[in-house]
Amino acid sequence: MTTYYRDGDVWITSSGIRMNGCNYVPAELRQVWHRAGSRSWATIANRGALGVAMVLPLLIGALGVVIAVVADAPTAVTIGLIGGGILVGLAAAPLADLLLERVDRSYDRGSRPREIWGRTRHGDVLLLRTMDAARFGRIYRALQRALEPTGRLAR
Repeated sequence: MTTYYRDGDVWITSSGIRMNGCNYVPAELRQVWHRAGSRSWATIANRGALGVAMVLPLLIGALGVVIAVVADAPTAVTIGLIGGGILVGLAAAPLADLLLERVDRSYDRGSRPREIWGRTRHGDVLLLRTMDAARFGRIYRALQRALEPTGRLAR
């Protein structure tokens, strides 16, 4: 017996598949396919807000430098505005690193639910529904490997 994938809820081997609380023998699945649900606009809006949060310190820093150059202010004030603008711009780098990590994780999770369906002699059954796109990909590839010899995987 070869184990293709295993986590707390899913177990895929060459001799058996456990998904969504049910056990299946690979020969029992006549066909397997996947479907993507509708997009979550809240996830996309969250990514946009993270993008704005990354760019905002740079814009504020650039605005400080522009005001310093355009304003007819004493030299000390001009130097202070330029220095402050540069410091605010430089502070954006560590913030951007943290926010980019969150954006990366959001793309790993995905913006829509993904489903794996199977056809048995009793009808179509939902094998798995997840919002985690990376996990979905690993599970579907494991199913492909487990069902490859039988040729029942829909492309």
